[in-house]
Amino acid sequence: MQLSARNQLRAKVTGVSLGNIMAEVRMTVGDQELVAVITRESVQRLKLQVGDEAIAVIKATEVMVARP
Repeated sequence: MQLSARNQLRAKVTGVSLGNIMAEVRMTVGDQELVAVITRESVQRLKLQVGDEAIAVIKATEVMVARP
């Protein structure tokens, strides 16, 4: 699959919580955790499960920058 988004991070799924319509997907990238909220249908279509490899795609216009 090819995407125009440049912010693509290889991740490992560490948790999937299904709601009625939406789902929360927890992933690790190195020692950092990312959390995505996607539709339940998308989780089922992608067959996401704990332990799966995934790619987190982040829109550049949605990334915030802070100083530690």
